[in-house]
Amino acid sequence: MVDSDTLNHQHVVACLWDFDKTLCPHYMQTPLFKHYGIDEDAFWDEVNNLPAYYAKQGIRMLPEISYLNHMLSYVRLGLMKGLNNKLLFELGKEVPLCPGLPDAFLKLKEFVATTYADYGIHLEHYILSTGLKQMILGSRIVPVVDGIYGSEFIEEAAQPHYLTQQDLPVKTSSGQITQIACPLDNTSKTRIIAEINKGCNKNPLINVNSFMADVDRRVPFQNMIYTADGPSDVPAFSVMRSKGGTAFAVYNPANEAEFNQTDMLLQYRRVNAVGPANYTPESSTYRWIKLHLHQICDRIVEDESRLRSTRVGASPKHLPPTKISDNSPTELL
Repeated sequence: MVDSDTLNHQHVVACLWDFDKTLCPHYMQTPLFKHYGIDEDAFWDEVNNLPAYYAKQGIRMLPEISYLNHMLSYVRLGLMKGLNNKLLFELGKEVPLCPGLPDAFLKLKEFVATTYADYGIHLEHYILSTGLKQMILGSRIVPVVDGIYGSEFIEEAAQPHYLTQQDLPVKTSSGQITQIACPLDNTSKTRIIAEINKGCNKNPLINVNSFMADVDRRVPFQNMIYTADGPSDVPAFSVMRSKGGTAFAVYNPANEAEFNQTDMLLQYRRVNAVGPANYTPESSTYRWIKLHLHQICDRIVEDESRLRSTRVGASPKHLPPTKISDNSPTELL
């Protein structure tokens, strides 16, 4: 409920989206493998076996980000020679989007803005992906998105004593990616959700670990809908469900295994509903998301109306004249 003394009026509604197999029908890296003539299936098979490979050496590797290290190995061996952030951005232009995108994002924004114009409610879209941020930035989805979180690479790494070095820094990478800057795994998505919830992305002075009362948070969890494709997003799904938010799982209609997977999420109450990764206006997924955005906005309006009724007193009214009996004593005022 909104209070006039809070930091935010909580009129922001947010749709949070995974990317691979949610907004894109397959993994976004497909154009990258095609560019270098690399067998995509073989690459992912190697990646899937990396945790076991390193476990034999007594090393624990996070499965979700192991592909980033493997990409760097390909670059160092010349199999992805010259791969840099600019090329990743350019290859992002070749990433296909699911049916209905990016138009659906804009239509949903317009629906909220026009339907609730009198209340100042607006919708924001955020992408949270373990994929490559530069490729997403190069895709057609960018103009209708308010924020993108993904994994990033460094090209020119800072050298020892770089703070006191007076000479020009020595180039070490020949314009290629050399280090992982920000790996985003499935668990760290929950941190990003907390940042959006508190408004850290809009106000850098707010730290995600700082205490903040629920009424002061920019985007309450109950104003959020998180959409993703499967079990790897269970931590984010769990946060949304436990905090009063909404979780939606999508699947490829042509893939029975993906349908079964999302149905399992529904049975275990990890998500509120499931639907195909199709965002055309007539699709069940688009209609479901629009319906629940409608319900979220209606609740915001109701909360605000309830607050007004408790905080604003009734105005004076003209009263009808009092009839005085002839036998009644009168008083001089």
